[in-house]
Amino acid sequence: MFSISCGLEQRVHYQEVRLDPDSKNEMKRGSTMKSRMSVFCAALTMAAAIMTVAPSNAQETAASVPVRMTVTASVPSDKRMPELSQQDIAVTQGKERLKVTEWVPAKGDRAGLDLFILIDDASNPTLGMHFEDLKTFINAQPSTTAIGVGYMRDATVQIVQNFTTDHAAAANALRLPLGFAGAYGSPYLSAIDLMKRWPAGQNRREVLMVTDGIDRARRSIPWRGLYSNPDVDSASEVAMRTGTIIHTIYAPGAGRRDRNYWEATNGQMGIAKLSDVTGGESFFLGLQQPVSFAPYLDQLQGILNNQYLLSVSAQSGKKAQMQNVSINTEVAGVELASADAVWVPAAK
Repeated sequence: MFSISCGLEQRVHYQEVRLDPDSKNEMKRGSTMKSRMSVFCAALTMAAAIMTVAPSNAQETAASVPVRMTVTASVPSDKRMPELSQQDIAVTQGKERLKVTEWVPAKGDRAGLDLFILIDDASNPTLGMHFEDLKTFINAQPSTTAIGVGYMRDATVQIVQNFTTDHAAAANALRLPLGFAGAYGSPYLSAIDLMKRWPAGQNRREVLMVTDGIDRARRSIPWRGLYSNPDVDSASEVAMRTGTIIHTIYAPGAGRRDRNYWEATNGQMGIAKLSDVTGGESFFLGLQQPVSFAPYLDQLQGILNNQYLLSVSAQSGKKAQMQNVSINTEVAGVELASADAVWVPAAK
């Protein structure tokens, strides 16, 4: 646009120089033409600027939507956790760096946490030996943490205690598992059922799932070997979409399937993947019944105590979708854990 307007001005000026100086009318017409062309060029330039800048700004504004995630910071056990500021955090979506709008520790008036203890009813009843560890953990939670308790059976959750800050009541709701998962037992489908029934709120959403991870609902699979369970992926997607972090403890189940090496291994791999994808931690001691849950629960408490609330401006499209994000820091010795992806609403 700029080259065109300059060319027009040059041609008008060239014609004006060659006019007869004695011809006042011609000079007047030439001046008038030059004046009109100057106005035309200025208008053309302004239009080009508006067309270039305005749509870009409008597109940038429409494509940015706020999203929120819970991030866990950790350091080696012999190190002290340093202070992490908003400037220390880098969030990328593909090759593009996203703007961090909030980075605050989950403490004080932002410490709210909804933690659901989810136990597989297919677990071996010897799980009861760990109940004192679980009760101690529940009762040690701060007043800002609401505890729920439920049992997985028939791809659903039997809730025996809704979210409550009465931690003694939550601890007393624990009962021995039945040692039977029902006709359609799947810890992953049960987790989905729980997340879909989760009450709305601004608190952090986290689950402690105690299970062997065996998907008994998929009895038709004749494969004896390692395989990828699609129900794990479904539960992971729902967790990331709802902002739910799932921690898991491997506890052997009852029955023939739990004695099958392939079934037990695939189950443990399934819950380990579920935790990793959602930003949680998976605890296990091989395929054995752990001696104590206390070390696992102590580590989990450290995770809950070192979490941050992160908000970023993500780039969205015409439709809401799951988008992978990467969260890193340059602070030496600090490792950040979060979900692999975040649910980004459609641009309005």
